[in-house]
Amino acid sequence: MKKAGNLNKGGDIPICCNSCGKSLKVENGILKEDAFEATKEWGYFSKRDMEIHHFNLCEECYDKMIGSFIIPVEVRKKLEAL
Repeated sequence: MKKAGNLNKGGDIPICCNSCGKSLKVENGILKEDAFEATKEWGYFSKRDMEIHHFNLCEECYDKMIGSFIIPVEVRKKLEAL
């Protein structure tokens, strides 16, 4: 998770949604709401050769993004959380 900005009142570094700028809830260094985190290492044959892109989306922005897809996201259920 990429952190943004300076320490807040609780001493935590805020994590923000790259789309809307919303600061995600962090307490004692623990993210208290989930977010979509993406990292892409671009390879050859692209306009971004050898760049690494990283971003975070809050759940609302993720829903907006995937709602615009022509082919829906594949969703599978986990049987247990480790």
